[in-house]
Amino acid sequence: MITAPSCVVLTAVTAAIAAAPSSPPPQSPGLWPEYLYNGINRPVIVDVVSPRSFGAVTLVLMDHAGKQLADPIEVHPGRVDLAETLPQIWDIRRAAYLQMLDLQQPVGSALVLQPMLSRLVPVTESATRTNGTTYSRIVRWVDENQPADPPPPPPNSNQDGAQATSAQPPTAPATAPDRAAPVPRLCTGLRIYPENDIILHTSKGDIRIALRSDEAPNTAWNFRELSRGGFYRDILFHRVVPLTGSTPPYPFVIQAGDPTATGDGGPGYWLPIEESNLPHDFGVISMARSDDPDSNGSQFFIALSREGTARLDGQYCSFGYAVDGAQTIQAIADVELADVAAGRPVDPPVINSAELIPAPPRTPNQGRPDQRVTPESKPTPTRPSGRIPR
Repeated sequence: MITAPSCVVLTAVTAAIAAAPSSPPPQSPGLWPEYLYNGINRPVIVDVVSPRSFGAVTLVLMDHAGKQLADPIEVHPGRVDLAETLPQIWDIRRAAYLQMLDLQQPVGSALVLQPMLSRLVPVTESATRTNGTTYSRIVRWVDENQPADPPPPPPNSNQDGAQATSAQPPTAPATAPDRAAPVPRLCTGLRIYPENDIILHTSKGDIRIALRSDEAPNTAWNFRELSRGGFYRDILFHRVVPLTGSTPPYPFVIQAGDPTATGDGGPGYWLPIEESNLPHDFGVISMARSDDPDSNGSQFFIALSREGTARLDGQYCSFGYAVDGAQTIQAIADVELADVAAGRPVDPPVINSAELIPAPPRTPNQGRPDQRVTPESKPTPTRPSGRIPR
């Protein structure tokens, strides 16, 4: 299990909230939202700054892969109300990206348009690992506004719930009670901000992280704000598990994000888990937690192989991936361990700081110009495997 702290539970999910996002100087070409939070069916004002002194520019709404979600629109520089000129923004139900094109060339980072949706809550059941220990396994997700499933009839009762007698033997219902029909997720508006990447400046080199706001928007935002606020300064990679205990052993994870380096520390709150379909693979970043699915906070891990971490899919919240820094990731994974069972390094690598930088412009029908990193070479499992990650 990828563990994280048991501490005070708070309902707040963002580390810092401002009325409007900090923006570069107005002369910087690109799209700059007037407000971070925009209520449903209200004006959505964006400042369009063109690299030219005249002429219209084109705005394209697309998904993460670059698929266009609406017809491109032409606007003139200045204040533009997206609610009026691009009403399709109210139809999206996962984060989308608004890119400015000038003379068919993308300019500036895209805007992330994240619909603020009702929460999908994990439903868990008790499961048993191969070593005999139990854990809470996520089996499905339900909307927080979904009516509760009807309780099953009590044992030894008829379908109406009346206790059965010898003269009236119990009869099973023809069909099990249906679960409540799904309800559409409630959307209260849009959170809009320029897309940023995160660079982790470590003692082994830099790792550049692209956030997948379309998969885990609140988790990506949480990591972004912790990075922007200076949380990840002088933070150790306190846990390194270079190999799993499987046969054959596969590379597993490197883990950081605890200011105390004990594995028990966090940001002072718990972050509710989100459903993410981003597969755990080399370079993918995901949230560490305890057995409670909602115990995410600041601790994260970076996966070292698909074979070693595939079983984490659907159980841990992956929210981004490295687009640069494969050698740094492997250098951290290769450090000498003082305690193999605990994954404790002799000389733990350090995150010196985390920096937000503008994400590269997106191209329609292509998306980002970069991709997730891949391992330089397949590691040869020669070390002892240590304890089996749960």
